[in-house]
Amino acid sequence: MEASSSQRILLVVGGGIAAYKTLELVRLLRRRGHFVRVVMTDAARQFVTPLSFASLSGASVPETLFSPDEEAKMSHIALSRDADLVVVAPATADLLARMAQGLADDLATTLLLATDKRVLVAPAMNVRMWLHPAMQRNMATLLADGILRVGPEEGDMACGEYGPGRMSEPQDLLKAIEDALAETPASTLLAGQKVIVTSGPTHEPLDPVRYLANRSSGKQGHAIAAAAAAAGADVVLVSGPVAIADPPGVTTRHVETARDMLAAVTEALPADLFIGAAAVADWRPLIDADEKIKKNGGAPPSLTLVENPDILATIAKTGPHRPKLVIGFAAETQALLDHARSKLERKQCDMIVANHVGRGSDVMGGDFNQVTLLSHSGEESWPPLRKEDVARRLIATCANLLAEQAE
Repeated sequence: MEASSSQRILLVVGGGIAAYKTLELVRLLRRRGHFVRVVMTDAARQFVTPLSFASLSGASVPETLFSPDEEAKMSHIALSRDADLVVVAPATADLLARMAQGLADDLATTLLLATDKRVLVAPAMNVRMWLHPAMQRNMATLLADGILRVGPEEGDMACGEYGPGRMSEPQDLLKAIEDALAETPASTLLAGQKVIVTSGPTHEPLDPVRYLANRSSGKQGHAIAAAAAAAGADVVLVSGPVAIADPPGVTTRHVETARDMLAAVTEALPADLFIGAAAVADWRPLIDADEKIKKNGGAPPSLTLVENPDILATIAKTGPHRPKLVIGFAAETQALLDHARSKLERKQCDMIVANHVGRGSDVMGGDFNQVTLLSHSGEESWPPLRKEDVARRLIATCANLLAEQAE
């Protein structure tokens, strides 16, 4: 890692055993020439002393929101806006929950609410706390608000359990901090661009009661739409039937069938970027019965299928309304890369995001994904990531490709 120019870091330390790692982080940041100011929650003081941080940072550690000497200068406003980046490490479950709700009941949360700078959080908590639905809702809210995240990692916990929830190591935190300082702000990556995203399954009716479908939850597509909105884009999300909430800051159009989805996407054109993350049914029943099909004690009814329209290939065709960048997904159970390469050529799109969904995989309906990006210029495999992290990385990749086209 090359030497960096000096930046001002505001470090908010939460109350967890991982707080001891932030002492090393301060030392690394100072060695890199950065100025560090530390603010601690009351709980953090149970693990590490303010004197330790003051000694390593070379700056005093504010004690409380209601310090007369400090607040005479409106220190929580000055602290929140004087920094180039705000880092929360460890970001405990309680601190993340208060951030997601916009609470401001101590110095740490008040400055986090008052800041106009980018915020990077490093979650650290017990694996069960991290995987709890409430925690995941809070994290999704923060990511949609544009908060950056590093970790958590899988590993041994202080409580003796193993799994995701361990705070990233100081060297990894340092890299994430300097990457964040070097990046164009996420909220401007797609400013002025229109993005269309498809998500979820389609339901192809057999009769008024039954339909053909697949196991797609819509989590990946919805995360992509949220990441595009956080990057400053005007986003239209065309969603099949899912059990998850519409992402904030996004225009969502709810559809049922593949034909409905194609019509909604076509209506939303023109766009700069199209990402087809939906698991669209390849076929539909030839006949959609008006009444429920009964058994009547006889042989099962025959089912004749006809091919659905190919949304990705239709949007990728050259024409006046073709988006500048067309991205498709390939969910495969075998020969993943071979099928994905074939799909890239057949559909005439610009990139395919390939993932494995065979037996033993929990990608469909799960919170993690492992993808490989295939384009006409090469391939790039990513490690297993939370779907929100896949979404942010994909949006950043698309923003770079669009910028290259504009040059």
